[in-house]
Amino acid sequence: MPRVTLRHTFHVRNSPAALRAHLSQPQSYVGLSPLVVAVQDVRHGETETRYVSVERFRFFGVVKYDNLIKVTLRSTDETVEGEVASPGGVRLDYRFRLTGKDGGTEVEDTLVVRAWARPLLTFAARKAREVQLARAEVLASRLG
Repeated sequence: MPRVTLRHTFHVRNSPAALRAHLSQPQSYVGLSPLVVAVQDVRHGETETRYVSVERFRFFGVVKYDNLIKVTLRSTDETVEGEVASPGGVRLDYRFRLTGKDGGTEVEDTLVVRAWARPLLTFAARKAREVQLARAEVLASRLG
């Protein structure tokens, strides 16, 4: 399965614990990704949380499509990470490495995007990169 790895490192003026707490809650992803408009079916397990994320796409400005994706979320002392499975055959692994630095947190945001076909991968990777860059600004405004 073809794949692309995307990395972005940025700084947020808050503690790693505050970012970990925020990124460990499914509801925090609403608006954190410009595509995510809701989360549903949240199930907390002993070591992970599973839920469905609703991504809203608009095509040609009028056609709306809600993509329901399955998300698994885990948190450790240094990272928040997980997997995303889209019904369209796109898979995404993500990891936020949180390191205390300069009175705040350095966030290393890594995404690995996989898809069954190169054109789908190109589209998914472009959208994932847009979300990744927007996420840095949203986190800084929410927690900075």
